[in-house]
Amino acid sequence: MTRKIAPSKEQTTLLPPFECLRLDQILVPTTLPQFEAAAADIAQAGVVGFDTESKPTFLKDSVSEGPHIVQFATLQRAYIFQLHQDDCRQYLADLLCSSKVLKVGFGLESDHEQIQHKLGFRLANVLDLNQVFRKDGYANSTGARAAVAIMFEQKFHKSKKITTSNWAERQLTERQLLYAANDAYVALRVHAALNETLNAPKTRPEGLA
Repeated sequence: MTRKIAPSKEQTTLLPPFECLRLDQILVPTTLPQFEAAAADIAQAGVVGFDTESKPTFLKDSVSEGPHIVQFATLQRAYIFQLHQDDCRQYLADLLCSSKVLKVGFGLESDHEQIQHKLGFRLANVLDLNQVFRKDGYANSTGARAAVAIMFEQKFHKSKKITTSNWAERQLTERQLLYAANDAYVALRVHAALNETLNAPKTRPEGLA
């Protein structure tokens, strides 16, 4: 297989921006009815973007207490589950252990470990898109930024400042909500585009039936 090279960060800055979810498309459930409605919408979608965020640790040998939030995205909206909300945990367990809901994301190795450590169960029916791109010939980790450039020829910006912000805060900022929601949303959009590419009809040379 020919080795492929993903666009660099410098190359992607020249591309037009990827259209992300807006704030009004991002929901943060806080009550049992809201968690129930969110879980029902996610389950009905069948395939969702998925990611987690954790408060960063800066000291050597420090152990993360994350994840602090778990985010899911459909094509219409995103849901941010904050784990300090005890009411969300049963709904999270049902979704994350469900074999009927495919969770797609990037670089999910640490998410597996943290969820098992914190919540006591293993993820089921998860697709790490890094592995999909690796099988297609891209070396190392592709990541959301490079995948958006490859699939859409567009730019997806990720702020390092927001990446390393405090995800354990009870009240997340608008920038945190947008970051978390679109991390999951981008994974879903890339997965959909990959499926379209695989299922696209093969063109035939002129003159052939």
